[in-house]
Order: sequence, then structure tokens, then C-alpha cells
Amino acid sequence: MSDREPRRRVPAPAKPPRPRGAVRRQAGPGARPVRRPGGTRPPVSPPLRLGSPRPRLRLVSLALTLVLLAFVVRLLQVQAVDASSYTARAEQNRYVVHTLAAERGEITDRNGVALAVSEDAYDITADPTMFGPRQLKIADGPERAAALLAPILGQDQAALVRKLRPENRNSRYTRLANRQTPQVWKQIKDLKTALANKAGTDHTTVNVLAGVFADPSSQRVYPNGDLAAGILGWVNADGQGGGGIEQQLDKQLSGKDGKVRYAQAGGREVPTAGSTETPAVPGADVELTIDRDIQWAAQNAITEQVKNSKADRGYVIVQDTRTGQILAMANSPGFDPNDLAKADGDAMGNAALQDAYEPGSTAKVMSMAAVLERNVATPLTHVVVPNRLHRGDRLFQDDIDHRTWYLTLNGVLAKSSNIGTILAAGELAKSQPEANKVLYTYLRKFGIGGYTGLGFPGETPGILAPPQKWSTSQQYTIPFGQGFSINAMQAASVYSTIANGGVRVEPTLVRGTKGADGRFTPAPKPRQTRVVSEKTAKSLAQMLESVVDDEQGTGVKARIPGYRVAGKTGTANRVDPATGRYRGYTSSFAGFAPADNPRITVYCAIQNATSGNYFGGQICGPIYKQVMEFALKTLQIPPTGAKAASLPVEYKP
Repeated sequence: MSDREPRRRVPAPAKPPRPRGAVRRQAGPGARPVRRPGGTRPPVSPPLRLGSPRPRLRLVSLALTLVLLAFVVRLLQVQAVDASSYTARAEQNRYVVHTLAAERGEITDRNGVALAVSEDAYDITADPTMFGPRQLKIADGPERAAALLAPILGQDQAALVRKLRPENRNSRYTRLANRQTPQVWKQIKDLKTALANKAGTDHTTVNVLAGVFADPSSQRVYPNGDLAAGILGWVNADGQGGGGIEQQLDKQLSGKDGKVRYAQAGGREVPTAGSTETPAVPGADVELTIDRDIQWAAQNAITEQVKNSKADRGYVIVQDTRTGQILAMANSPGFDPNDLAKADGDAMGNAALQDAYEPGSTAKVMSMAAVLERNVATPLTHVVVPNRLHRGDRLFQDDIDHRTWYLTLNGVLAKSSNIGTILAAGELAKSQPEANKVLYTYLRKFGIGGYTGLGFPGETPGILAPPQKWSTSQQYTIPFGQGFSINAMQAASVYSTIANGGVRVEPTLVRGTKGADGRFTPAPKPRQTRVVSEKTAKSLAQMLESVVDDEQGTGVKARIPGYRVAGKTGTANRVDPATGRYRGYTSSFAGFAPADNPRITVYCAIQNATSGNYFGGQICGPIYKQVMEFALKTLQIPPTGAKAASLPVEYKP
């Protein structure tokens, strides 16, 4: 080959394509020589192409925008649209309102001796929403709480569970027990505190009593037990008067409740959150007209006699003849308002005002008053009294068989003759119907057939039909006390009217009230009505003395040494309330002393005495004497020292 022959160039092997984005290395000083692998290179796969991220970013941005928009809308709703309602709900959940019970006023006797007072007590309450699973983290919160509270409150456990889990799940208040003693609340509070302390260190312990609270209240207490219970009445579980003066004057006694509002958290008050309070206004104190000592004497006397006579019941009333004020009103059987659970329902009232019964011979004094006032007769008028008297459809007789009596009008009253009274009342007019009208007028003036004016709960006005409706027999029985009905207070008022010179003063039980400011407000003056003249009243007083003073009188057991006593016995057929038929007797005695300068009236009645004597003079006369003597000494009323009139009882034909 010639040196000048051109050399043939061998083509270099083809370089593989450089991947996109790869950085070409350039040789430079210190660069490592590129190793060229030997042999055949493997084929290279095409590069992976990624999609654009912009659509996904747009989707995420849209979702976040919608979420933020929802939050903004909700925020606007809470802070702008419904702000007031949410604020109110927050306040409701945070703040608690409790009632501040007003202290009930005291009831005292005329001398300021307490008869009914209020002592500190607590109403045990609860917030049912604090016993749910969400608050306590347990399902049986009400059951556990009830198990702890039942023995302390003396209540049924199931009943407490129903109160702690009411049908209304939003209810935040329930009353578990009323008027509990401070000792009961202390037990609950100590147990509540112990659970709270243990729950703070032991996470397995739950304070199931966190939602139990106490509202300050008061408990009615009667320091003298059953004394004057018929007058006082009682206070029920709701703190309202349930009978007697407690019911009649409940508005004045109860005062006006207040309210306190405070923040709470976890069942405890938040001191720093502040509170608002409307103070309670205490009730007024009520001063009665009764004298505790005289009431005690009257109640002891009637209770003993009812027991000895095995009677259904009895009552004694003591009244100031000049003022109409009631010094005592005793009933037997009675009840203890401190322990109503043991009280007999039939005795939980004031029978002296609620019982209506036929008075019997104590009512004859009204017939005699009409006769004297109408100038039909005088105390010395002669009355021939046969053993039997036929009038209308009946044959009348006295309580004993007797020969024909020749009595004065005074003697008719002294010997309590039914026949003599019929004959005297028949002279009130020329005809029997006219005589009935006259007698009816006087009965009404004495207060028969109407309310006494006391306004006492459950009082009966009695029964007195108008004269045109009197039956044939009533025309003749009403003059001696049968055929119409009264209550014991009406009977006592009749004798006080005579003792007061013929002027009837409405009876009163309340002397006045003392408000929270300590100012005493006297009760309104009672209404006064003249019934008969002073002359007639004086004659009747002398005639009533013969009932007690004369040996032929029926009331000799009512005599009081050193005093002139006026009185009248009564023994009436008694209508049995259960059957509506006559069964047994109403025994009674009514009178006043001193007879010539009257100061005190005493009336006694016993219903259905079944042991021993049942005549009014025999079983009620001694009670009259016992109670009257005590009252005269208590009020320091001396004898007048004057001699009795000693009107004649009989005359010689």
C-alpha cells in the first residue's frame, strides 16, 4: 500500500441518547476518566411522563374554601343572628335561682306566750341534669344517689329515683323533701363533701350527690303539743295553713318569699361570679285572745270528762262577756299538730265551731227573753204545768213524771220544764203562727242560724228554718231547744249577750297582728247589736241564778262558793250523724259569773255520754264550776259580795 494512499476511517460506535434533563459532564482538570463498559449495552426504556398537579390543587383549594365558608356562616349565626338566645341558654346553664322562704309569723296567746313558732329547716332539692350519664360518666347515677338519700330522708328509694330521672330531661329542679331539720341536711352535706374529696384522689369514685342542694326554709312547731290545736290548726307539707288560724290568716302569717340567683359550676356556687338577691319578707305575728292557762284548764277538764263518760266528744268555751273575746275554746278528742301522721282525721278540726246539734234546754233562755221583752209575763208570773200537754200531733212531757206544778216563770226556767216553756212561748202572739214568727225573730237576733262572725274555716251556721216551714211539732219543740241546730260558739254567745246587758258582741279570736316593722295593729272592733233591753237581761240573770242557787234548780253542781253564779242545764235528744236518727243525748251547761256583775261566760257540751249519768247538770255542771273557778282566779275577778235575788220558784194556788 502506498504511503500516500489515503487511510480509511472506521466509524465510531453510536452514543446512546442522553436522558432529558441529564447534565453533561465535561472533562476538566482532575476529572475521572469515563469508564466505558465493555460489551453490548442493554436497551433503555422510554422516560415516565407525570400529569400536571394543577387540577388537584384546585380541588383541594375548593374543599378548604367550602369548609372555611361553613365555619364563617356558623360563626355569624352564633355571634350575630342567634347571639341573644345562646347567651340566655348559657346563663341558664350557669346560673341557678333558688327561693328564699319567708319566715312564718308566730302565733301567741293574749299574753305573748308562743303557741306556734317556726324553726330553721331545709328543703332538700336536686338538679336532675347533673345525674345523667354525660355528667357522671355512669349510667345509674339516680339509683346510686337515691340509695344514699333514702335512709336519711326516710323516703322510698324508687320514688327518689323517679324525681332524679324525670320525664322532662331538661328539668333542672326537683324537690326531694320538704322542711327537713338542720341535722338531716348536715348528714347529706357531710356525705356529699366526703364523696367530693374522695373523687378528687380516686378516679373510680363518682360524687353522685353533686346535684343535691338545700334551700333554707322553716318548720312549724307547736311548743304546747295539742293545746289549742283546734284553734291553731296546722301547716301542710307545702308550707300553707291547713286548718284553723293557720289557714284563716295564712296570707298574713306566711309573708312573701324572696329569691337568690348565683352562678354554679359542678354543683357548687362560684363566689367570684356575683349573685343577686331579693330578700324574703317575714310573715306577721298573730296575737290571739285566748289565755294559755285558761285554755289548759278547759282542755284538761273536758278531756277527763269525755274519757270518764265514754262520750264521742265534748267542747268548752270561755268568753269575756264585755268584749266578746274568746279566752278558751277546747275540744276533746284533739290532735297534736306536731305529729299529724298519728292524728285522727275526725279530730283534726274545731268541733266547737263545726258540729251542728240541737241545744236542748240551754236554748230556753231565748224563749224567756222573748216573753219578758214582749211584756207577756214577768219572772213572777204564775204558770200551771200539767204532767202532760197535748199540742199538735204530739203529747209533750217533762224529763220526769210529776204532779201538776204551780210554778212561777222563774220556776219554769229553774226546773227546766218543757211544758211550762211551751205554754209561755205560746203567749207571744194571739195565734201560734204569729207566735212562731216572734220567736224566730229573737232567735235570729241572738245569732242562731247565722255565722258567728269569726270567719273560722269550716264553721257551721247551724240550721234554723223560717217559721212558715216549721212542722207541727217544731212549733212546740223549738221553744225548748229541739228542732233546730247550733254550734257551741253560738250557744256561748247567747249567754254572753244576756251577761252584757242584752247587747250581743260578735266573738273574736284575734287581738291583732305585729308586722315585720314591729308595729302592732289591733283587730277591727267587733260588731255590737242590742238584742233585748238591759231590764230584760237583768231579769234573765236573776232567773238563771235560781237554776244554780235554788235547791229545786237543775244546776246546783255548778255552784262556786263566794260567787253568784247564773247558769242553765241542757239535755237534748241527739241526732246521730251516721244514721240521721236520734241516738243518745247532748248534755250541756251554760252560764256566767259573777251573776250580778258578769265578766266571764263558760259553756260546756258533751256528745253521747255512754257511761254514768248523761244529764247536763250532772256531767257538765262540774266542768263549768272547775273552769269558771280557774278563770276567775286567773283573771283576779273578786266576788261582788252582794246577796242573790232568790226569786221564788213555786207559788201556792
